[in-house]
Amino acid sequence: MPASIRHDPVPVREPYHGIYAHGVESRAGSRVLHVSGQIGETPEGVLPPDFRGQCRQAMRNVGSVLKAANMDFADIVKMSFYLTRREDMTALVEVRNEFVKGVRPAVTTLFVAGLVSPDWLVEIEVVACAAERATAVT
Repeated sequence: MPASIRHDPVPVREPYHGIYAHGVESRAGSRVLHVSGQIGETPEGVLPPDFRGQCRQAMRNVGSVLKAANMDFADIVKMSFYLTRREDMTALVEVRNEFVKGVRPAVTTLFVAGLVSPDWLVEIEVVACAAERATAVT
């Protein structure tokens, strides 16, 4: 039995059809992981200068947290994206699809005046849900 179920009372319109759901229900007894906002900086402290580079690294950072909880991108039920520039929306969808195409989490995307560092162009937070037992990695 899956840990979560997607609900779309109204079809999701193009170009977002197939990449998010209007609602995602998590079943009782599932493990739920809340991932803090991840930025596009590498573990070594390198920040790519462009949006695509930062977005890809932020998604890799999300993946690292998921892996530490014995989860993966397929377990994501909610994603929130914080962007500082509207012109990066198309690139966000493209990069996001490199990592979570077909997963269909609930999604919120916000354009914000700024993030903690003026060099950060994107921050990504997620909630994931999985049925199996965790093996914590710290």
